[in-house]
Amino acid sequence: MAVQQWVRHHPHVMVMQAVLEISADDDFALWPVGEHEPYGYLVLNGELTPAEVGTAVMQIADCNDLEPEEEHGPCPTDPLGTFLHGLLTMPDLFAAGGFRVAEDATDTVFVEPGCCNGLETWRDWLEVLDGTGCAYFGHDPSSTAERLGDTVRLTLDAHGTDSSPVIELSVDQTRTLVTGAQQDLQDFLSLAETWAEQQVPADAAAVTAALARALDLAPAP
Repeated sequence: MAVQQWVRHHPHVMVMQAVLEISADDDFALWPVGEHEPYGYLVLNGELTPAEVGTAVMQIADCNDLEPEEEHGPCPTDPLGTFLHGLLTMPDLFAAGGFRVAEDATDTVFVEPGCCNGLETWRDWLEVLDGTGCAYFGHDPSSTAERLGDTVRLTLDAHGTDSSPVIELSVDQTRTLVTGAQQDLQDFLSLAETWAEQQVPADAAAVTAALARALDLAPAP
């Protein structure tokens, strides 16, 4: 409780970032990619280099590199078509990661996307603000966000020890953070559209549409 009281009485500059977990193969050669550490995070925004965008697209395609059902059509035999087949045909797409929340000055993390959490579920934050009032972001750690009246409590590991970092933010501050992270995703998608036109021109429109679905940014039908 002392930690929460300290947080409540001291202003903090918080950062919410849309992060993609990178776990794909270092030997990837279908298009240029940036250097990356296995199981590290790539922050998605409008400031990525073309190689970093290539890394992100590689990872999202790799997350969905599964054999779709027969009704989605036969898998192409060329390397590029084979790699993109799941991304372009699977109805439900996954992008490992989520919205990471940390204090800017100390980099103390209060929400870390855990195992099985994906960027396609980022709208769970809107449920915290305007819906059920609670969201969970995977496990190991088991980060949570819970609305308590006019505040939102962020807990890094709800299933961990009592020493887990906890902070309470105002609903307005949380909404501003979520809006900013959503815009970062949108800015990344704009970069990815340009990237796709240059790197995979024959599939550019399909890849861009698939990325929008994987990030839950697709326009409503």
